[in-house]
Amino acid sequence: MSPEQVAQFCLTLPGAREDYKWGGTRVFSVLQNKMFAVLDLAGMGLSFKIGPELFLGYVDRPGIRPAPYLARAYWISIAPPYPLSDNELRDLLTRSHQLVVSKLPKIRQIGLKLDQ
Repeated sequence: MSPEQVAQFCLTLPGAREDYKWGGTRVFSVLQNKMFAVLDLAGMGLSFKIGPELFLGYVDRPGIRPAPYLARAYWISIAPPYPLSDNELRDLLTRSHQLVVSKLPKIRQIGLKLDQ
C-alpha cells in the first residue's frame, strides 16, 4: 500500500477523521482527539497502535520499530515501502481503530464498533 492508500483506508473506518498537526503530520482519529494512526506528510513513516500482546513480536521484525513518544502506549512505526502485506496492514489499522474505540465510553462506541 502507498501512503495515500493507507490514508484512504483509514478514512473508511467508522467515525474516522483526518487532521493535520505538528507542522506536517496527518493524524487519523476517532471523536476528534483519539488517535489511531499517524502518517508523516513527507512519506517517512506510519505509526499506529498495536496493543501489548502483539507489540514485542512486531518490533522484532525487520523494518518495524517502536514509535517515538508513543511506544509506551504500544504503538509501532514503519516506513515505506511498508514491511507488511496490504492485508496485514489493513488488519492492523483496523485493530488500532478498534483498540481506540474500545477505550471510549460505551455510549460513544455506538456505531464505531466493527463486528469481529
